[in-house]
Amino acid sequence: MSEHVRVAVVGGGPAGLTAATALARRLGDGVLVIEREAETGGIPRHSDHLGYGIRDLRRFVSGPDYARRLTAAARAAGARLETGAMVTGWAGEHALEVTSPKGRRVIEADAVVLATGARERPRPARHIPGDRPDGVYTTGQLQQLVHLYHRDVGRRAVIVGAELVSWSAVLTLRHAGCRPVVMTTADAHATLRVAGRVALDVPVLTRTRLVAVNGHGRVTSVDVEDLRTGRRRRVPCDTVVLTGDWIPEHELARTGGLVLDPGTRGPRVDTALATSRPGVFAAGNLLHPVDTADLAALDGRHVAPAVLDHLSGVGSDGVPPAAAPHVELRCAAPLRWIAPQLVRPGGPAPVRGRLQLWCDEFRRLPHVVAVQDGRRIGSARLPWPAAPGRVFRVPFTLVAGADPAGGPVTVALTR
Repeated sequence: MSEHVRVAVVGGGPAGLTAATALARRLGDGVLVIEREAETGGIPRHSDHLGYGIRDLRRFVSGPDYARRLTAAARAAGARLETGAMVTGWAGEHALEVTSPKGRRVIEADAVVLATGARERPRPARHIPGDRPDGVYTTGQLQQLVHLYHRDVGRRAVIVGAELVSWSAVLTLRHAGCRPVVMTTADAHATLRVAGRVALDVPVLTRTRLVAVNGHGRVTSVDVEDLRTGRRRRVPCDTVVLTGDWIPEHELARTGGLVLDPGTRGPRVDTALATSRPGVFAAGNLLHPVDTADLAALDGRHVAPAVLDHLSGVGSDGVPPAAAPHVELRCAAPLRWIAPQLVRPGGPAPVRGRLQLWCDEFRRLPHVVAVQDGRRIGSARLPWPAAPGRVFRVPFTLVAGADPAGGPVTVALTR
């Protein structure tokens, strides 16, 4: 059995729902969102604290409220939302194999938007030694247990990581009546210790790592090692929350043969969010794990004009996107990755006019340069820091002067 749609959106989180809303305003029920969970909304659905919708909705709402608003907007625009449906593979350039309680079928689309998001690495992927007791969760697992299933998760918790999601885990633990006793991170920046103590009253052990989980049946303690001295301390606890260390949900992109970026591990895209396969686009945290939900949603809004241009047969500058040349963007350490990775002359600026990068060192007032063929084409001293654990943004104007016939552009930090 097969079905034809104008646009298939894979993933019903903030990026997918926002893309569907923008596209359905033009295409109506020709837009189909395919979501594997029982409800749309993505991670915010079980992140029951305030802080969502600031940049895209101009609201300050809780995660579940945010998920409901995005879902309602997509439905109101005319998009069809199918939940409990899993895309298991490709059946052609724009054809998807879908399995759901209704059975198996093929969805043939004129364009595909991948918005499958990202996930935190669980304990096995982090190679943390020790016993194998209950009580070890990722943030997502913790939030689902607490906010969706109202389960007890313990009384004393150690949090691994110091990204934005780590502070979200603190709020969830407190909601569940579980006391966060320590946060451990390899990051050396002292601001984390101050923020942890002042804002949330959680001790933050910088330049440390979790080296063992102890306990039979249930966690009883963890061992934390100081990376400077090698000394270890044992922290009594019954819960461990592994936060951050994100990886994109890129299986569908990989099996579809899309070119993946070795830094982000997500699909390589241009500033219009077009992938290496014509007619297949990508948006949200699949591309740059991991950003806030509202910024992922802005990706969904940004990708819609490029999808409509593809359906009309030309790009926004009148050139078929697949036929246009690209300039490759790269980055140098301590920058780990950059997104988007390709600039097409005449193409749009990226979302909010910014390039997104990940930095492994703290730089208070970073000086950023862009170099092409040995020539500096852009330079900026930025008033905001580059810090581990969060996306670092630089103005697109830094690389806008790249020679279309030149080599790759490298974005780097200088002292």
